[in-house]
Amino acid sequence: MSISLTLEALARLTEAKATEGDAAALARRLTGIAALADAGPDDLSFLGNPRYAAEVATSRAGAVLVPSDHPGAPAPGQAFVRVDRPSYALALVCAAVEASLWPRPPAGVHPSAVVDPAACVDPTAHVGPGCTLLAGASVGPRAVLEAQCHLGAGASVGADSWLKPRVTVGDHCVVGARCRLQSGAVVGSDGFGYEPVGDRVERIPQVGVVVLEDDVDIGANTTLDRARFSRTVVGRGTKIDNLVQVAHNVRIGRQCLVTAQVGIAGSTVLGDGCVLGGQSGVAGHLRLGDGVRLGAQAGLFEDVPAGGFMNGSPAVPFGLERRMAVLSRRLPELFKKVDSLAAALDALRKDAP
Repeated sequence: MSISLTLEALARLTEAKATEGDAAALARRLTGIAALADAGPDDLSFLGNPRYAAEVATSRAGAVLVPSDHPGAPAPGQAFVRVDRPSYALALVCAAVEASLWPRPPAGVHPSAVVDPAACVDPTAHVGPGCTLLAGASVGPRAVLEAQCHLGAGASVGADSWLKPRVTVGDHCVVGARCRLQSGAVVGSDGFGYEPVGDRVERIPQVGVVVLEDDVDIGANTTLDRARFSRTVVGRGTKIDNLVQVAHNVRIGRQCLVTAQVGIAGSTVLGDGCVLGGQSGVAGHLRLGDGVRLGAQAGLFEDVPAGGFMNGSPAVPFGLERRMAVLSRRLPELFKKVDSLAAALDALRKDAP
């Protein structure tokens, strides 16, 4: 990846509060982005976490995005670009880079796409090679379907959404506006519904749908099961990582973050602003209030009120789990003490008259 960015353009992109540096630094054209420790004179870097503040002074970066109140001055040949939030400022730069590296493809339907006559594609949308759209499917304005995407009967993709290659949106499922679905995502696979009947297990038809509200991101190879009935819902602005399993009739609130390899069992409800750490698992039919957080690999089996922070498996409040973890490391020592006390007690009993 390479970029070509002047300090003037960088300041404009990031809405910088100020730029500092000598004439050579301010005239430099940046051609790369790198971490503080790895950056060279032609690279842009950033201070997004205060723990790395000491690295700014030793970094060879040509320009560094720093907080507005960062102390000190740039080294010779280096520029500081002072912004409110360096990490977000870098995201704005990367958005511009992304647009140049992967420009929006032209409107139209590729000749190899198979589009049912009863499907509807907005004339400003792009439908890539090998896509299939069944009867009643619809693609909104400026939406992009890259190669080999599949929209089932009656499925819809909203305005400005972008589906990467091999995304599947099942029958009658809904993808809202400005959503981004990475390769291999499946929206509307059958929920895992079965019923033991005598000596066999019968499949329960899953006749509901999945609804992604606006501004939802779905990671690669993540699966969202259609509801047994009614809807599986992902709320507006929620971001879901790769390899996540969302079961039938789950409802995820707005602006949640669900990281890699999380599993959420059926009919569980998450409030707004929840954060689920990597590989955490949530049992079915639970209720998580607004702002609940789960640590990585947490296993949750009970409801959690708003603002709760749970960790461990089975998950308990974070502070309690940390104390338990500290105490567990002392168990060998405690067992030795108990054995020693038991031996001393036995000796006293033997010596007793």
